[in-house]
Amino acid sequence: MTDAELQILKNKVLKGYRISKEEALQLENTDLRALCRAADEIRRSASGRDFDMCAVISVRGGRCSENCSFCPQASCASSEIRTFPLLSSEPVQKMAVQRDRQGVRHFGLVSSGRKMDKAGIAHICQVIREVREKTEIHLCASLGLLDREDLHALKDAGVERIHNNLETSERFFPQLCTTHTYEDKKKVIRMAHQEGLEVCSGGIIGAGENFADRVDLALAERELGTESVPVNMLHPVKGTPLEDQKRLSPDEVRRTIAVFRFILPRAWIRLAAGRDFLPDEGRDCFCSGSNASITGDMLNVRGISVEEDIRLIHELLGQQDSAAGWRSGEM
Repeated sequence: MTDAELQILKNKVLKGYRISKEEALQLENTDLRALCRAADEIRRSASGRDFDMCAVISVRGGRCSENCSFCPQASCASSEIRTFPLLSSEPVQKMAVQRDRQGVRHFGLVSSGRKMDKAGIAHICQVIREVREKTEIHLCASLGLLDREDLHALKDAGVERIHNNLETSERFFPQLCTTHTYEDKKKVIRMAHQEGLEVCSGGIIGAGENFADRVDLALAERELGTESVPVNMLHPVKGTPLEDQKRLSPDEVRRTIAVFRFILPRAWIRLAAGRDFLPDEGRDCFCSGSNASITGDMLNVRGISVEEDIRLIHELLGQQDSAAGWRSGEM
């Protein structure tokens, strides 16, 4: 795609046009700098100076029945992992309060396993209620392939957003996981929206998929109306089937972020796991269409600290606002 064609496409997106798969695929060979500048212009038009940080806490850890090939907790992995039962309310509250004071907007409770059972859901709902009494942070949950009853209970307790990654395209998904299906995940996302919950759903790049698979993932999220789209960069963990997978180059990551912005102009495009392998910890991606992050340590890999994220965003914006003002969206 020529620069002139790129500008025409960008202007159409700014006016509400939904680009086609064919147009998105043409962005693979578009000049990267021009593409990233155009994506950042779309980001500024859609979300202005707003930036969203989400921190997560693992509320239960251990070997999982699912065989997701990138995950050290998966049944197919031999990686060393930390195993612990469902956390009590106290450590969850403590971290939620800390993150709230730091200015983090969203706080996610994440559990290993295919699906949390009813007793676990009841426990999490009580924890959520207690966290709500002590903080103003927005609460998210990533608890597996939940049913409608679970989603309804979580919403009543105070959860605002459900996380359920599609991971990749429908075509490539069986290469990553065979113990559940793409449709299983889409069903949960549809039910969450029907229950009045927002959805956080994205995927992992650099797991052997091609550019078209990444485009198809973004298009699937657009079709589902996903509000928050995390982009994880594969961290090849020893003991997983993908331990020898070559990591994507920083330019490939930037291009993916920019294309996601063209397809999802109003979504939170959220840098997630793998940022620590980027030489600039994601700075260029935040100038290429991304407007959100998962901050602090990830579930199984190292992340970027809250303090580092706040400093980075302030540097990009050229100011030193307080964390509270930053969280409010006027950075």
